[in-house]
Amino acid sequence: MKRDNFSEWFNELLVDAAIMDVRYPIKGLYVWFPFGFTLRKLTYDMLRSLLDREHEETYFPLLIPENELLKESEHIKGFEEEVFWVTRGGFTELDVPLALRPTSETAIYPMFSIWIRSHADLPIRIYQIVNTFRYETKHTRPLIRLREITSFKEAHTAHTSWEEAKKQTEAAVALYKEFYDRLGIPYVVLRRPQWDRFPGADYTIAFDTLMPDGKSLQIGTIHHLSTNFAKTFDITYEDRSGNQQYVNQTCYGISERCIAAVISVHGDDKGLVLPPEVAPTQVVIIPILTAQADSEAVLKACNELKHELSRYRVVLDTDDARPGAKFYKWEKQGVPVRIEVGPRDISKRAVTLVRRDTGKKEVVERTKVLARVGEVMTEVLNTIAERAQAVLRSHIVAIETPEQAKGMKGFFQISWCGSESCGLRLQELSEADVLGEAEPMEGRCAVCKTSTNVRAFLARPY
Repeated sequence: MKRDNFSEWFNELLVDAAIMDVRYPIKGLYVWFPFGFTLRKLTYDMLRSLLDREHEETYFPLLIPENELLKESEHIKGFEEEVFWVTRGGFTELDVPLALRPTSETAIYPMFSIWIRSHADLPIRIYQIVNTFRYETKHTRPLIRLREITSFKEAHTAHTSWEEAKKQTEAAVALYKEFYDRLGIPYVVLRRPQWDRFPGADYTIAFDTLMPDGKSLQIGTIHHLSTNFAKTFDITYEDRSGNQQYVNQTCYGISERCIAAVISVHGDDKGLVLPPEVAPTQVVIIPILTAQADSEAVLKACNELKHELSRYRVVLDTDDARPGAKFYKWEKQGVPVRIEVGPRDISKRAVTLVRRDTGKKEVVERTKVLARVGEVMTEVLNTIAERAQAVLRSHIVAIETPEQAKGMKGFFQISWCGSESCGLRLQELSEADVLGEAEPMEGRCAVCKTSTNVRAFLARPY
């Protein structure tokens, strides 16, 4: 079902696995169920732990005055059709309309101009995880295309030189790689073509992954802003010689599309398959009780096992439901490890351990359960990551003409001279977007036929 109708599978799983309720009465806004919110929290806690190595977390207001938002003309042109405006407080018209942040450059940088005075104040590295609002007119989809992005991580940095800002973009790429590697999500990292860079940036680097329907999902962006915003918002510092210089800046963001990727890339027809580090429940213990079973002995053994595994997020399921119904429930929610304990297991001084990623069962000696669970956690991540990586690699296809991409799933590589005019023509003929440049290879541009070693990397994005 996932392979045949990804959209239906995805929407049903969000509800069945208690991730999001899509019935909120405003298009493009959704409600997190407690289980889904815990998945979100654990994922963003991981991201925070990576950022906190050299960034400081902060918070800036949701509302941005119109005059600040409109200062950077190229930037606002990228968002002007997506801005929600607050024009009234109660029944009183506001003197200055206020925008709900579509992104926070124009909220943060006026403050940078106050905070930064000297080279001693640099570098600045801050981030916030907030909601942002964009009046999305295309088909909305939970976690993927929203009007309220509920979990937008945006980092903003300021530096003394263009080169230092470039090093920061490279550090951001490394940070994002570690984040997605720990989630087992495969990715391609590409520098966006100039016509598709972030408005106001010198250049944009993006992370993309492959969704089950063959489309690409942008799951992270990194922007070198140079001095473009610094000149607009007058963000200067006094250098060591006493001269005033504009700062060079970067910004980079990840939204809850990272959750969409985890659900979509790893999930199967039974439900979620979660990386152990972010699974709300990592281990579920299910007592197997029969009419002949010594229920007290089984439950005592289960409680002892739960205590022993307390370093993990472990649940002992003592509901009255039949074991099969419990298996179905916890498989749907992607619990990495299921442990079954019945009278036979107790007599053998063992338990039955079941992996969610492969469905493989194994009998584990009772004294070795703790060690084996730790090993399985690592094995589960490695298995789902390798499986996802193999799928992505198998869907990177070299083509000779852009028309070959029509109706096909995946990523495509094709010779390109590198010019914007030919890039846009490639997009038109292939009905796909140029995401960036692939590994170089000698050939002729598929549009203008000039010799080139550049290849375009194409996909149909969400």
